[in-house]
This record gives sequence, structure tokens and C-alpha cells, in this order.
Amino acid sequence: MTDEDQAKQRYFTIAAARLAGVAGAVFGLVLIGRAPDTLTKVIGIALMMSALVMIAIVPRSFARRWRTPPDE
Repeated sequence: MTDEDQAKQRYFTIAAARLAGVAGAVFGLVLIGRAPDTLTKVIGIALMMSALVMIAIVPRSFARRWRTPPDE
């Protein structure tokens, strides 16, 4: 695999992680909005909060792991 192909794959992996987080947050909002009882609302809130944390942390950790090492 060339460096360019690897960079493309990593870029799309980071984008997919962001999209998965957004999808989870939207699903959590749908659960909160249509919940007939309190337990379902709590599950929706937990899902939405964990998805927001995922949006903030996972892409940044991927970028840090795959960062180009500094030249010495």
C-alpha cells in the first residue's frame, strides 16, 4: 500500500468515525423525543452523550496515532 492510499484510508476512517458519532447522537435524540417512559429517555440521553464524546475524542485520537513523526 502506498503512502497516498494509506492516507486516503485513514482520512475516510476518521470521517466514518465522525459520521457514526453523528448518527448515534441523532438516534439518541429520536429516542428522547419519542420515548413513552422515563427509562427510554434515560437510554436516549446516555446514547446521545456517549455519541458526542465519541465525536470529540475518537477522530482526534486517530489523528494523533497516525501523525507523521517529526524530522530530527
